Amino acid sequence: VQLVESGGGSVQAGGSLRLSCAASGLSCDDYAMSWFRQAPGEEREAVSCINWSTGRRAYADSVKGRFTISRDIANNTLYLQMNQLKPEDTGMYYCAADPILTWAPRCGDYEFNYQGHGTQVTV
Repeated sequence: VQLVESGGGSVQAGGSLRLSCAASGLSCDDYAMSWFRQAPGEEREAVSCINWSTGRRAYADSVKGRFTISRDIANNTLYLQMNQLKPEDTGMYYCAADPILTWAPRCGDYEFNYQGHGTQVTV
């Protein structure tokens, strides 16, 4: 599995960004696809995750109501629409994939077996 993120940048507080993750090599029956972020000196935080086959999704409390995760199966692309951005949203954002048998809406439980190189978001 290869994952390539794009769409990061610098934005003022209250602004929006849309992250994309181009995925290839998704050969298993199903995946949990996630976005997680990490700021310098901080622990990794699972931001959101989505069941690739069904579209079911989950969010961290810190982004609920502001971020929206989605996927385009035909183009093997994962998205994260980020609105009402806050300075505390600053960090490197990574796309991740985990092969799964059963979906569970607990993003922090996934191991992020496959990860991209990340895209920087600065608010």
